[in-house]
Amino acid sequence: MEAAGIVPTRATGMHALRHFYASALLDAGKSFKALASYLGHSDPGFTLRVYTHLIPSSEERTRHAIDDLLDR
Repeated sequence: MEAAGIVPTRATGMHALRHFYASALLDAGKSFKALASYLGHSDPGFTLRVYTHLIPSSEERTRHAIDDLLDR
């Protein structure tokens, strides 16, 4: 990072990478419980509280899941 001229801070370092990882998995519809385990959180509720704001498409995915179920 330093060679690229990026000052290592919380916003540019591992913390940012951790948030990117979590948001990518959540956006892909992966399990909060599994993500909590991957991140080392003992309580999946904590993971929900921290990362829910990162998945704006969750309401749309939920509606589609119910629509798909009822279309069967």
